[in-house]
Amino acid sequence: MTATALKDPRRYFEAVQQRETVAVAPPVCLYLEVTNRCNLLCETCPRTFEALEPPGDMSWDLFIRIVDQVPDVARVVLHGVGEPMLVKSLPRMIRYLKDRGVYVLFNTNGTLLTPTQRRPLIEAGLDELRVSLDAADGKSFIVVRGKNFFDRIVRNVREFTALQRETGATTPRVSLWLTGLKETIGQLPAFVRLADTMGVRDVYLQRLVFDESGYGLARAGSSLFESLRAEELQAIDEATRLARDLGITLDASGATEPGLSLKRPAEPQPWSACRRPWSLMYFTAHGRVLPCCVAPFSARGYETYTLGDATQQTLREIWNNAAYRQFRGDLLSDRPPKPCANCGLRWSL
Repeated sequence: MTATALKDPRRYFEAVQQRETVAVAPPVCLYLEVTNRCNLLCETCPRTFEALEPPGDMSWDLFIRIVDQVPDVARVVLHGVGEPMLVKSLPRMIRYLKDRGVYVLFNTNGTLLTPTQRRPLIEAGLDELRVSLDAADGKSFIVVRGKNFFDRIVRNVREFTALQRETGATTPRVSLWLTGLKETIGQLPAFVRLADTMGVRDVYLQRLVFDESGYGLARAGSSLFESLRAEELQAIDEATRLARDLGITLDASGATEPGLSLKRPAEPQPWSACRRPWSLMYFTAHGRVLPCCVAPFSARGYETYTLGDATQQTLREIWNNAAYRQFRGDLLSDRPPKPCANCGLRWSL
């Protein structure tokens, strides 16, 4: 998060530096899962394999109830376990936040970025649009994402960036994301080339998140962490050089570069470097409060790490309740909560 995206950078610094069991400042970032519905069956997503909560969208009343309780919030992420563009009121939500000076972004699978949906996103003032494509060709896309929408997504994004150029729109910033898997990492150079043809100037390699038992492709056997082979390293190096030549920024999740993101950090307890429980709150479509966006992907079920309920409690009551204080204390110890045990190890902080 840049300083210009924050209303008070000092408050953010205070929130993430003074890490005690009680948070001294309110959250500066909100993750709002505007829906838990999706039109794909991704092999790296838990919702494909289990029912996390009843299918549904976040109501407008719940949306404004949450947002209005954090008047100085700096950043809002409108995604979770689901496809945000299934929500008809999404542009209205974006505009509501932008009228308050908030930086707004979301991840999408790109299937619904149709002509009728493009201008409303631009006109609402969306700052950042992250497109999870996960493959450089249709055959690989079906393996990872479960349905044959590859050509549609490529066309949608290409036409969206063309519309931005035609209208002079500088936002949203569009980026293309590839989940790094043994099955697809060799496509990274081709993925960079594809981004160039789509008018996308930012590409990200996303580290795979999975729990101990694994499901679909979200399992140790598909993970690249500490198991890169020579040909996989070569693909990353080639993609890095190609991106530089094409004027594309190639980064990785966790604010690092692709090769470094797949190596073990030097810290003995890397999870304890996390600042999320002091700076952000994550809300499911039904108002359940989770520690962060990684939690649904890193541990089965929500019961053991639910920290509150925004339909029954105020955010002030939740933010420093007994569950949050216990969670923060455990995170700073050598016995981290289950969703956090491999954060900074198998996946990025």
